Amino acid sequence: MDDELIEIVDSEGSVMSVRPRSEVHKNPHLLHKVVHVLVFNDSRQMLLQKRSMSKDIEPGKWDTSVGGHVSPGEDLRSAASREMKEELGIDMADMAPLYSYVYTDTNESEMVFTYKVIHNGPFSPNRQEIDEVAFWDLKEIRQFLGSGNFSGHFECEINKYLSFNPNAL
Repeated sequence: MDDELIEIVDSEGSVMSVRPRSEVHKNPHLLHKVVHVLVFNDSRQMLLQKRSMSKDIEPGKWDTSVGGHVSPGEDLRSAASREMKEELGIDMADMAPLYSYVYTDTNESEMVFTYKVIHNGPFSPNRQEIDEVAFWDLKEIRQFLGSGNFSGHFECEINKYLSFNPNAL
């Protein structure tokens, strides 16, 4: 993967500087914006992606439907649409914003902006980033939390989603 440039932001989301991804993903003090899109089908199942084994962070783990960095100068909705196209091969303009939160682990700190969309497929996953996609029942996801099947970030995301939407189960 090329060393993309990422905006570093303060706790209010204001841009402080621009740094290369290789630097940002080694320093949890460098907060940066990302978008997530939770894709549901008409049966209220959530699409998850299995991260490629070639990924540098949490390879082979099931993860959020769509996720990616916001490019310098890009607005959030455009970033979410771009990531939907890049990762799943679909054009989707009708996304509903859900919430935002900050996620921090030993590698990075992200200001996450989450959207929701309904789409039944078909999908054309980016094989450089994704090994597999599958719809999961929310009860099944909850059953496997803490098992090591999901990325740490997805576990945070799904807990946020379920607290935001307690009637989802």
